[in-house]
Amino acid sequence: MSRYVLPLIAVLVMIPILILGLQSDPSKLPSQYIGKPAPEFSLQTLQDPSRTLSSADLVGRVSLVNIWGTWCVGCRAEHGFLMTLAEQKKIPIYGINWRDNRQEALQWLEQYGDPYVASGFDQDGRVGIDWGAYGAPETFLINAEGRVVYRFPGPLNASVWEQQFAPLIAGMSQ
Repeated sequence: MSRYVLPLIAVLVMIPILILGLQSDPSKLPSQYIGKPAPEFSLQTLQDPSRTLSSADLVGRVSLVNIWGTWCVGCRAEHGFLMTLAEQKKIPIYGINWRDNRQEALQWLEQYGDPYVASGFDQDGRVGIDWGAYGAPETFLINAEGRVVYRFPGPLNASVWEQQFAPLIAGMSQ
């Protein structure tokens, strides 16, 4: 009889843990940088390896940092919205091309359009990892002081923008 009690207790303990795990939303993983300065980085730009994109470029104006890759299905899904956002010229968008091939990334931007003020080329993925990226796409809202205000994992679209980004931006001075 006692050999059945221990497994039964283990199962009873595991049930609430599994229920809590199933109810959690993986898209709400917090960023360690919320309210803190954006991670320091310096990358060659995708378009011109003699130029750099760095954390210093994010200071002075509210901006977005979008981590993307040509291999990323979600990046393709959000790209049209990023193009629309860039055309509106309301907020600069900086890209971090993550774990990608430079030539393929350049071809991708030529084919689908380039919404980025500049894209840093993060071939080895080091900078994306420093930002705490769990995958791509991920978009970070940066205030004029260069601090991370918000992190959104997944593809951006008009609904996400209006519900989550626009109210935060409205509360900040450009």
